[in-house]
Amino acid sequence: MAFWQLTLPTSPETSDALTNFLWEQGALGVVEEEAPPAAPELRAFFADTASSTRLLRALCAYQSSLRSLGFMVAPAEPALTVLHDGEWASAWQLSFPALEIGERLLIVPPWEARDGGTRGARVQVIIEPARAFGTGHHGSTEGCLRLLEDALRSAAAPPHVLDIGTGTGILAIAAVRLGAHHVLALDVDPDAIGAARLNADRNGCADRIALEMHGPEELSAAAPFRLVLANLLTHTHLAFRSHYERVTAPGGTLVLGGILADEAPQVTAALEAVGFALAAHLVIEGWASLRFRRPSGRP
Repeated sequence: MAFWQLTLPTSPETSDALTNFLWEQGALGVVEEEAPPAAPELRAFFADTASSTRLLRALCAYQSSLRSLGFMVAPAEPALTVLHDGEWASAWQLSFPALEIGERLLIVPPWEARDGGTRGARVQVIIEPARAFGTGHHGSTEGCLRLLEDALRSAAAPPHVLDIGTGTGILAIAAVRLGAHHVLALDVDPDAIGAARLNADRNGCADRIALEMHGPEELSAAAPFRLVLANLLTHTHLAFRSHYERVTAPGGTLVLGGILADEAPQVTAALEAVGFALAAHLVIEGWASLRFRRPSGRP
């Protein structure tokens, strides 16, 4: 069997939109790759039964719509090449090598996993690359994982954790592997819930992660969380700021990701307006991750 490989130059402000568009066109996998000093690019894989002409026409129309909205779209043309079965598997797997993050985490795909759950001083988090967002290879996910590790290291006791927009479940699983007792993981996408459930099973922690398909607006305020995680986009953080205030316990920690670096001041101002204090600011590959503290004295 043969596959199409589509290679597309991109930029930080259009990468997520183009990735979602390629999934909607039926991609079997989409990989974002940094290629300095050249621009970053997306590689997407399609079955050879997909019409290359229709795919390129739809992609060009979508890029034109992004330009009309004022987004910077890379001028280089997308390229299509043919991969055969073995080449496709190799290209897909090489895009997800084992990745060390922070001092204790090792993110691995299933084909790199080892029995025992640890490698030296690092704990292994097994993530199946899938349609849901979050494999650790994106700057926003890596930033959240680093800030999560810091938050759990400084916690007086292992906290119960809330993960809003769990995607593949990577933050929830990493929290458990780093010592959290229990995680409530939310997402409105059934594909994400399925991916997170699969990954929790692979990591042997499904009994410590509760998966629910809804947003934070449906949570009761009766039992706020000592640690809240949300790797979402800026406009969602701004919309959720009152929910973050409600679900984060006094003295608790809020970790946010998915924020373009130049949007971080806007998010920080919005969270400070509802009582949070910025404790850490980390930028990786143009993406900011923020750690906030909710003061203990705030009701």
